[in-house]
Amino acid sequence: MKTPTASGATLRDAPAGRAARNSPGDRLPARSIRRHLAFSPWLFAAPGLLVVGAFSLYPFFSTLVNAFTDRRTLVPGRFVGLANFRELIHDDMFWIGLRNSSLYVLCVVPALVLLPLLLAMLVQRQIPGITFFRSAFYTPVVASIVVVGLIWVWMLDERGLINSLLEAVGVGRICFLSDQWLLLFSAMAVTVWKGLGYYMIIYLAALANVPRELHEAAAVDGAGAVRRFITVTVPAVRSTMVLVGALASVSAFKVFSEVYLMAGPTGGPAGEDTTLVMLVQRVGTGLTGRVGYSSAISVVIFAVTVALMLLVLRADRREDA
Repeated sequence: MKTPTASGATLRDAPAGRAARNSPGDRLPARSIRRHLAFSPWLFAAPGLLVVGAFSLYPFFSTLVNAFTDRRTLVPGRFVGLANFRELIHDDMFWIGLRNSSLYVLCVVPALVLLPLLLAMLVQRQIPGITFFRSAFYTPVVASIVVVGLIWVWMLDERGLINSLLEAVGVGRICFLSDQWLLLFSAMAVTVWKGLGYYMIIYLAALANVPRELHEAAAVDGAGAVRRFITVTVPAVRSTMVLVGALASVSAFKVFSEVYLMAGPTGGPAGEDTTLVMLVQRVGTGLTGRVGYSSAISVVIFAVTVALMLLVLRADRREDA
C-alpha cells in the first residue's frame, strides 16, 4: 500500500526521487565548480608570475648562458667555456672595480647599520616639531637618485657651495671631484645620506617592540644612556641590524648611480673610481658591446652578493648560538 506524504508523493516513490536528485547529471556542476576553484588561484597569480618570469628569471638565466659565450650586441655568440672568466683574472679594470666595490661595502655598511639606529632613537622621542624632522630625514629617500647626485655634484664642485664656504673661512678649495679617493668617499657620503631615512624607518618599527620596562629597569640599576643603548637597545634590535646589514651590503656592492653621476662615464681620473656595475655598463653597452664578457662580470657580482648574504646570516647564527 502506498502511503501518501505531505508533498503528495508516496513512500515508495521517495527513494526514486532521491535517486533522481542525486543523479550523475546533477553532480557534474559541483565537480566542475570544485575543479575551477582549484585552478582559479593560478589565474590571479598569473600576471605577477609572467612579470617575474619576463623581467627577472629570463634575464637571470640569459646572463648565465651569455657568460660562457662571446656574444656581442648585434652578433650571436658561440660557446667559449671559461674564457671570459679567465680574461677577468688578467683585466686590471676588473680588479679596480672589485677593489672600489669592496671598499664601498667596508665603509658604507657600518655607517648605515649604526647611524640610522641612532637617528631612529632620536626621532622616536615625543618632542615638539619631531614630525617635521621625521619628514625631513625621509625626504632624501623619496628623491630621485639623479636629482640627489646632481645636487651633490653642484655642492662639491670646485666652485660649488662647499668650496665657497671653505674658501670664505680661509681653508681653501678642496678637489672633491677630481681626486681619486676624495671622489669615491664623496660618493659614499651621498649613499649614506640618502639611505639614512630608509633604514631609520626599519629601526623605528623594531624599537616600537622593545618593552619600555627594560629601559626603566636598567635606569633603576644605575645604567646611563650609553650603557642602556649597549645592553638593552642593541640586543633587542640585533636581528633588525642583521637585516639592515644584509640589505646595505648588497646595495653598496652594486652601487652605480652615485659614482656614475659624480665621476662621469669614465669612472673618475684614469677610471680609478670605476665600480663593477659601472664596468658592466661600460663593457656591455653600445653597438659593439661585449655582452658575453659583461655577463661574466655580472655573474661574479651575483656570486659575491650571495656570499655577503651568507656571511651575514652565518654571523647572526653564531651570535645566537
